Amino acid sequence: MNEYILGIWDGHDAGAALLYGNQVLCAINEERLSRRKLEVQFPYRAITACLAYARIAPEDISAVAVSTYDPAKTLARLFPATKEEYYLIRRRKKRPGLLTALKKRLKYKLTELRGNTLSMRVSLFAIRHQLRQLGITTPEIVFVDHHRCHATTAAFFCGHPSCLVITLDGIGDGLSGSVCTVRDGVISIIAELSGKHSLGIFFEHVTNLLNMRELEDEGKVMALANYAYPVPDHENPLLDLINVDGITIHNRYGSLRLYDELKKLLWRYPSEQFAYMAQRTLEIKIAELVANAMRLTNVTDVALAGGIFSNIKVNMRLRHLPGVKSCFVFPHMGDGGLALGAAAWVNYLRNAIVAYPLHDVFWGLDYPPEELEQVARSSGFRFQYCDTPAQKAAELIAQGNIVFWFQGRMEYGPRALGNRSILALPGSRTIKDTLNLQLKMRVWYQPFCPSMLDEEAVRLLQDADGEPNRFMTMGYMVREKQRECLEGVIGIDGSCRPQMVGTETPLFRSLLYALRDRTGFGVVLNTSFNIHGEPLVCSPSDALRTFSMTGNQYLFLGNYLIQQKT
Repeated sequence: MNEYILGIWDGHDAGAALLYGNQVLCAINEERLSRRKLEVQFPYRAITACLAYARIAPEDISAVAVSTYDPAKTLARLFPATKEEYYLIRRRKKRPGLLTALKKRLKYKLTELRGNTLSMRVSLFAIRHQLRQLGITTPEIVFVDHHRCHATTAAFFCGHPSCLVITLDGIGDGLSGSVCTVRDGVISIIAELSGKHSLGIFFEHVTNLLNMRELEDEGKVMALANYAYPVPDHENPLLDLINVDGITIHNRYGSLRLYDELKKLLWRYPSEQFAYMAQRTLEIKIAELVANAMRLTNVTDVALAGGIFSNIKVNMRLRHLPGVKSCFVFPHMGDGGLALGAAAWVNYLRNAIVAYPLHDVFWGLDYPPEELEQVARSSGFRFQYCDTPAQKAAELIAQGNIVFWFQGRMEYGPRALGNRSILALPGSRTIKDTLNLQLKMRVWYQPFCPSMLDEEAVRLLQDADGEPNRFMTMGYMVREKQRECLEGVIGIDGSCRPQMVGTETPLFRSLLYALRDRTGFGVVLNTSFNIHGEPLVCSPSDALRTFSMTGNQYLFLGNYLIQQKT
């Protein structure tokens, strides 16, 4: 029997997801609606949006699945002001106080504790109270372990009935990761990785020590690492801090001491070399763990989830491991995907559903043409209706313009995949610098990403003849002879994070065909439609606000082309 299953996550990057049978009806993170990046508060708006999109009432929900019930999360549910303070300090919205360092150390120790009967009961009390405010009173509430949520997204969405599942992140329910096998949809845990020995916290510390925001700027560390003079492995002291023994991980120091030791090491090295050594350590240690797990289980299809796997260089290394047949990364790999994982696990328990189609991740909100027209008419800017917006956008892009592109349902996850995107020519360093420093307002060394026609991937990229990288989860190396035409979308080392576009996005694919007709390449620079530090735009009014703030010339809202007055 098909049921409406609601999944909830109310921590870092809070969100909600609604399942019916083997279909994701709606999945959205609270940040897109609250307009606070990586929102931490209870996802009232996201839950309401999911129900509204599905046109169901609160009493139609059969069960609510909630991720995580460890003591740290339980206390945050009882005292939301504590996580709000940490959020503001972490995002540099509030200056730290005299006790901030002590509170942070206490937080690390508290998060290492596993969930128990008491923490589950207290969390249940808090969640019931919050759900009642939305009129949700009747269904069963099921708590799902943090890493089981991650593992479920990888296992049930990868398309393989049997696979090896690895989860890795900072910490959740006292764990930093897990190693599982999946056979005919049944998930079996073969190892749990202690939160006291966390590769995610290791990289989180590195991010913080480089004066970046932990849980947010780890991608900057990966990008900065490309600008370092390489340090030989035998001279890299960070490699000695972590030991992989079979399918377990041991850090030489606990999470608090590890921070202090890393701080001492940073004093000896320039920031970019420290970033390089940390990135190299992450790649080597995770590759060792995955290789050991493959040998132990004799399984060669690998599925990955957890925040660490937002690191495309790690993922690229894993894809190239000897013996790997396929390597899948769940598109919303970080904590923002926990709500969907919780819902999918409860759907399995109640209805034995173990596989979901994954043609696309356009699971957010969309807006009717009449609303887009109303926003265009009331914008105060010039606008016109276009019968063929893809053709017109390609024409503008080919002329060297930057185009804001708002179409259909919003993407789920951290990547813009052609519905909430900023688009431009991929081979222009000038456009890249304009986007980074004037429009996106982010650091100069972060590369942008290319979206390309499926059939262009083999021509442009090395080793692109396997499963297409639909969701920008994997790194690839650009062929030497093609690097000049992709200069704006590759790192200094020649790597990129491509989206290989198939028939799942027909309008975006039409735009790429039109670009190929004009430029010779069916590829475009594609970056998320937002200003750095803000969430991806959700509504037409969000898009118009960003358009107005940046002063960019062209915005497409569906079929409506809006232009700044000149």
